[in-house]
Amino acid sequence: MPKPARDAISLWDMSAPETASYKPLDGDATADVAIVGGGYTGCSTALHLARHCISSIILEAEDVGFGGSGRNAGLLNAGLWLPPEQVLEIVGKEAGQRLVELLGAGPQYVFSLIEKYQIRCETTRNGTIHAAHAPSGFADLTNRYNQWKKLGAPVELLNRRQAEDKIGSSAFHGGLLDRRAGTINPMGYAKGLARAAVSEGSRLHTGTRVTKLDRVDGKWRVTTPTGIVTADYVVLGTNAYSDELWPGLNRAFTPIHYFQFASEPLTGDDDRILKERQGLWDTGAVMFSARRDAHGRLIVGSMGKLIGGETGLSRTWASKAVRQYFPELGPVNWEKAWHGRIAFTKDHVPRVHKLAENLYTAIAYNGRGISPGTVFGASIADAIAGKDDTKLAMPLSNLSPEAFRALREAGYELSFKAWRLLKTL
Repeated sequence: MPKPARDAISLWDMSAPETASYKPLDGDATADVAIVGGGYTGCSTALHLARHCISSIILEAEDVGFGGSGRNAGLLNAGLWLPPEQVLEIVGKEAGQRLVELLGAGPQYVFSLIEKYQIRCETTRNGTIHAAHAPSGFADLTNRYNQWKKLGAPVELLNRRQAEDKIGSSAFHGGLLDRRAGTINPMGYAKGLARAAVSEGSRLHTGTRVTKLDRVDGKWRVTTPTGIVTADYVVLGTNAYSDELWPGLNRAFTPIHYFQFASEPLTGDDDRILKERQGLWDTGAVMFSARRDAHGRLIVGSMGKLIGGETGLSRTWASKAVRQYFPELGPVNWEKAWHGRIAFTKDHVPRVHKLAENLYTAIAYNGRGISPGTVFGASIADAIAGKDDTKLAMPLSNLSPEAFRALREAGYELSFKAWRLLKTL
């Protein structure tokens, strides 16, 4: 398994089949658009700008996919966390319908890019399962099922026996199988999307941290330690890894963490666990997720920071979770552990901001970065190409801080830790 020169940030960083690397910016440059961040949003924006024959430069402080793109679970889901009708209530009927349609078709669009550019990211297209942790969870899934079926989505409501057959666990009370969805190696997709953007003409520089944005004579000056990029537009694709580059942006969401443990590859005797390779997450207030990768590893995760590295409290939780959900599996040897940040909003809805003249950002995917990051990046490119903000995936909103952000962040982390302690007793 190829390994990067630096420490791997996740299993996906260790195992991604895509291996292209890039150099830091060396001297001043110009482009139509400067993009800050080499994750899904930034690379998708660059790729789709190139399709409009608009030049761009991606400036990534670390490596492609170093933030949430290379650390998530790799579940390529349709829609948002919210059921469709709730999206319409929050966003508005017309804009909400458009958003539901765009993100409902999001996985298919991602799959089309993977196929077109031959992105090597260990794709499966057998759907994902939202599993009921309790009878109340199954009632929620029934409501979601009814709403998606009204829209013609290929979803199936699984009873307890059907869910057990597909998951390989009797711990769940049923599930909602979404055939539009699938799983990928998320770092493989990020690197492949970057390669696709470069192949279409975008320029990409890693190890290049943007330190300042200035508006000078109708142009943006994007300052880095190794050069200045002058551009007509700037797109910030930093999401949960936003820093102080633009005042207030990193306070427009509440950061929460999600940790994961990956086992060594399981043997053929254990293949009944998620035998069709659907990714799974449950309806619990503190979410549990599970999936298999292309090499047969079992990856389990939950909310909160990784506590105690690869040997402490989080590892104890992971081992106990496997005993709870998959008792026939026996002891598991863990190969890699990591966590990443999620940009979380109180209403679970992303935001698109026009921070200043010709300065855009899409942010706060609430844990669903793959499809929304791709779709929102494409819509920003369309808006820039047509100089028409109605091309954006959703209406622009004003930048404002999340209420009681610091208190909420600390409260979430404390509750996640307490829950983990309780589960390991």
